[in-house]
Amino acid sequence: MSVKPNLSPKKNPMPSQPPEVRAHNFLEVATGYDEATAVDEALRCLHCKNMPCVSGCPVNVEIPAFIEKVKEGDFEGAYQIISRTSSLPAVCGRVCPQETQCEAKCVRGIKGEPVGIGHLERFVADWHNLHSDQPVERPAPNGHQVAVVGSGPAGLTCAGDLAKKGYAVTVFEALHTAGGVLVYGIPEFRLPKEIVRKEVENLSALGVDVQTNMVVGKTLTVDELFEMGFEAVFIGSGAGLPNFMGIPGESLKGVYSANEFLTRSNLMKAYEEHPVTPIRKGGRVAVVGGGNVAMDAARTALRLGAEKVYIVYRRSMEELPARREEVEHAEEEGIEFRLLNNPVEVLGYENPSDRRDPKNGCVTGLKCIRMELGEPDERGRRRPVPVPGSEFVLDVDTVVIAIGTSPNPLIKSTTEGLSVNPRGGIIVEEATGATTREGVFAGGDAVTGAATVISAMGAGKVAAKAIGEFLSK
Repeated sequence: MSVKPNLSPKKNPMPSQPPEVRAHNFLEVATGYDEATAVDEALRCLHCKNMPCVSGCPVNVEIPAFIEKVKEGDFEGAYQIISRTSSLPAVCGRVCPQETQCEAKCVRGIKGEPVGIGHLERFVADWHNLHSDQPVERPAPNGHQVAVVGSGPAGLTCAGDLAKKGYAVTVFEALHTAGGVLVYGIPEFRLPKEIVRKEVENLSALGVDVQTNMVVGKTLTVDELFEMGFEAVFIGSGAGLPNFMGIPGESLKGVYSANEFLTRSNLMKAYEEHPVTPIRKGGRVAVVGGGNVAMDAARTALRLGAEKVYIVYRRSMEELPARREEVEHAEEEGIEFRLLNNPVEVLGYENPSDRRDPKNGCVTGLKCIRMELGEPDERGRRRPVPVPGSEFVLDVDTVVIAIGTSPNPLIKSTTEGLSVNPRGGIIVEEATGATTREGVFAGGDAVTGAATVISAMGAGKVAAKAIGEFLSK
């Protein structure tokens, strides 16, 4: 029986918690499609012969094919298609910026809204995790061993692709929980940790051995990994070194990097009443930056009890790099955007007569200057220019700096023959991920600096293919 296509110009909206409710809890904001909604959204797909959406996906998910299965109600079949090319479908369905990638190429988006590819991917992955009890088939071992440094999206993708081909893969993770930025950087309300745990379990079922509390560069070196019998090494250690502005007052109590702030909350559970690793809660918070990490930090601060949260960004809303969905959610939750403002100093309380005063050295405000947009910079964005005499003080007692991160130099400093660029990123061949040292490959934020989850996954996939070719010589 034929089913009529859905010609609606708008995608089915993603159900979510009301803003006034979700702003006070860490439960996932979006609640997901049900089966009927998923099928209805799948019926919007035109199944174009040239499949432009696939060209926008860094991991080349067979999008029309999996959507066709959803349309038929074969949700497990849809999952099997996605998992042929993606090792983290439940993650991608939640945090991948589909609006600038696969959905940006969707033909339905020319005269309306694109098909909700990300919403459908999330639905399919969640349906599989809830309903499927099929055991994972491990491929026959091919006799080769590969070490993967870091269990973030690049490392897990590389490990998954290699394991599917029979390689014995061991992942070495520095923290006590696998998942990298997926667990320490992205808040529970955007990506529940149970989802990440399940994705890691799926890889373990394939035969991937994940070892935590293993700091490569300290616990083990890359050289020692080769001595242990590994024939190739993939470095996907991310970019966990926070950048600061270099303005006065950044060493005051109450100033955090977004990396520390989110790690304490997401991984160390600082939201609990008596946390082992505490964090400042409540008060008035300024988050400096305009990316997804800034949105995550601001929305986390709100859920930790802040009475007021500001996003301070030196450009306008048009240049703000965070996903539109995250910006809209932040605005709905009451976060105030102070645009065309740039911090020049963190102000603090100081009582020289009594150094034991517990307030000594604490933040009392953020001094900013208003900006205006001038000529375009080398990337085409209009450069922000200070407006003389426009300084003002934002009344806050916590400041979170979210202006980016850089790769940690630990691996480079302990590995011979590994070249890095001036920003600390490992230099690789773009087509293969091969570094300047034979047998060592790299990808993700360790190469590019902070970027998207899906771009890191794409790099992990490229490196896995190249490692297979390297070991088959």
